[in-house]
Amino acid sequence: MKTGVMRTAFPLTYEQRAALRGKFEARAGETIEWTERVERGLIGGVQVELDGRTYDGSILAQLEDISRSLHGLEPIRSLDLSDYDFKRMGDMLRGRLEAIKPETIVRGSGRVLRSGDGVTSVSGLAGCRLNEMVEFESGGYGIAMNLEENSVGVVLLGDDAKIVAGQRAWGTGQVLSVPVGGELLGRVVNPLGMPMDGGAPIHAQELRPIESPAPNVLARKPVDRPLETGLIAIDAMIPIGRGQRELIIGDRQTGKTTIAIDAILNQRGNNIACFYVAIGQKASSVAQIVEILRREGAMSYTCVVCATASDSPTMQYIAPYSACAMAECHMDGGGDALIVYDDLSKHAVTYRTLSLLLHRPPGREAYPGDVFYLHARLLERAAQLSDERGGGSLTALPIIETQAGDISAYIPTNVISITDGQIFLDSELFREGQRPAVNSGLSVSRVGGAAQTKAMRKAASQLRLELAQYREMQVFARFSSDMDKQTQDLLRYGERLNALLSQSNHAPMPMPLQVSMLYTLTRSLLPRDFPMDALSRWKKAYPEYLKSRYPALVQRIETDKELDETSEQTLREAIAQWRREAGV
Repeated sequence: MKTGVMRTAFPLTYEQRAALRGKFEARAGETIEWTERVERGLIGGVQVELDGRTYDGSILAQLEDISRSLHGLEPIRSLDLSDYDFKRMGDMLRGRLEAIKPETIVRGSGRVLRSGDGVTSVSGLAGCRLNEMVEFESGGYGIAMNLEENSVGVVLLGDDAKIVAGQRAWGTGQVLSVPVGGELLGRVVNPLGMPMDGGAPIHAQELRPIESPAPNVLARKPVDRPLETGLIAIDAMIPIGRGQRELIIGDRQTGKTTIAIDAILNQRGNNIACFYVAIGQKASSVAQIVEILRREGAMSYTCVVCATASDSPTMQYIAPYSACAMAECHMDGGGDALIVYDDLSKHAVTYRTLSLLLHRPPGREAYPGDVFYLHARLLERAAQLSDERGGGSLTALPIIETQAGDISAYIPTNVISITDGQIFLDSELFREGQRPAVNSGLSVSRVGGAAQTKAMRKAASQLRLELAQYREMQVFARFSSDMDKQTQDLLRYGERLNALLSQSNHAPMPMPLQVSMLYTLTRSLLPRDFPMDALSRWKKAYPEYLKSRYPALVQRIETDKELDETSEQTLREAIAQWRREAGV
């Protein structure tokens, strides 16, 4: 015999009890053993639990539903009648309320079997779906991650101390949603969109599910617009386009985060919304990054989504998906967005932790079998949308940490196969003082020159080849002291190329100045035996010299994106004039 529970705010009369029993027993086709409970908190109405579902017709449920439907209504920010139109506010509120039609809410229900270590097992929850939000009687929430025959494995969003065996739980029928919109820019938030910077509450006008399908092929168009990082080594040899997914990979402490931060700093004035996601990092490290962004004036167009190492594994797990939903809002609105995932290695470890706690079968390196899908469904959401879809873009810069330069490990190879190229940072180059320590041989951009301006393509056309020749010759030069003049010239030239590609941290260079300096060096407008100390002075002084003495040239390259004969002639004159004035 089936069992059911009736909950009411007041005791039922004989007629009410008979009517309710008759209705549910007729639907079930059999007699049901009922338990009746009086719960004043329901205010009024009836709540029935039967067959793993809750039929909620209580006044409390209706009020909560009205509250959810009103979410997103523009908040009252001022009591000054001259500053706010209360009539318009009243009309909006009335319209929302009139559209609400109270009805019985049916949702899956179950009971907590066990809870601990941030995960819980719930029996029942009929019809529960993967990644569905689960609400607990104590007021907490979780995400359904394991759908088993007789129970559902749920990872908890908050403290698990209040979730105990025997508590009721309900399926909400919805995935976790976070606030999105321009209000998030300039703020530091947690993965739920709640402020962590001590500022005012965020009144976002829209909520967006953290999980959503990636744009299909017909909704995309080829990547053909550059997203410049301000780093010569990357913009010249490994160009990144808007809508691309370019992996930054390397050992610990080789400058991966610095490249990503420089890319954000370089978007000032480009109307690109930037999102930095800190996954499993120390809170002090995130604070330093936020301070750099504030100091350089980048926080006005940047949102930092923070799930530190002290946060629960669930918060670290949802952080990149939440930030991606926030960034997608700008893409779908026709704008451009840049998102940095720092880093997905820690994200994979967090997912492995949750999977093992949920007793999923482990695979290679104890990761679950769907660890590839973990990052594929995230990174595929980056795209350059077609003109019919608004033409917006979302560029992703995921970061992966390797061990001893091993890019053939499980997680690195997974993410390499998902992305459109990788920037590999070499620890040996880093120790030699090369900044950024980009290994041009192992780095690649599958978008290539399509994401470069014509000016940059012309200035850097032979750069990668010349640098590869220098690296190869450098190896042989270590074993021989007797070299011909041609080899010596090649080594000197390569040394100067390396010096040009080395940049200070947090000092991105605009594209016109990059082009000007590359053209000057690669076209031998400076002698190949130019003294290194003089070259260092040229690197520091020449950009400001061009901006102050040849502003029309810089503006022409910026506007036209080309390096025509007039510009080339002006560049020759500029370097000649600088050398005369500098006496070198």
